[in-house]
Amino acid sequence: MNSFIEKIIKSSLLGSIGLIILGTLLFLYSELTIVSISYVVGGLLVAIGVLALIKFVNNLNKNIKNELDIIYGIGTVILGIIVISNPKAIASIIPFVLGIIIIINSSAKLQYSLELRKTKNELWTSTMIIAIFTLTCGIFLVFNPFSGAEFLTKVVGAILFTYGILDLISSLRIRKTFINFQKTIKDNTIKDAEVIEDHTIDKKKEKGDEK
Repeated sequence: MNSFIEKIIKSSLLGSIGLIILGTLLFLYSELTIVSISYVVGGLLVAIGVLALIKFVNNLNKNIKNELDIIYGIGTVILGIIVISNPKAIASIIPFVLGIIIIINSSAKLQYSLELRKTKNELWTSTMIIAIFTLTCGIFLVFNPFSGAEFLTKVVGAILFTYGILDLISSLRIRKTFINFQKTIKDNTIKDAEVIEDHTIDKKKEKGDEK
């Protein structure tokens, strides 16, 4: 299988498994998961801000001034502290971000199903159905109608779990299709080589008979 395509499929499989785990955690341990995510995101923002400030201080010693570093650093640190101190606030952001990711991924799978249809591959129907369903889930997350944070988190968890399972199935089917496609190409190449070889042998025999 082509190495580039293989990497894409592997990343898709790992992403699906990650979303299944995240969806399970959000559904079963809503508050704990949200708080943990907030601490991780907040901690990363603070770390990035501190690094930007360190870079600014180091550049002062080299007589290189970049005011954007200090503004970016302070702003990022403040944002990180806000996220850490208000972990439930991120609950309203998570559905939107995850919804955008799902929409992008589902759109790619929808395009792939249309390509399968052109080649008359029987998997195009199931791939398209899964893509449309997951695309609908992504749109639902972006424009979620729920106001309760805990209930919304459980809904997000259920959607992510379902999406992860369906995307995993779709990715495995795509992987199988590519493996079969590569195998077909390989078999045809071997057959063509054998035909050429047999043709060459026949020509040599004809020349030998003429002599």
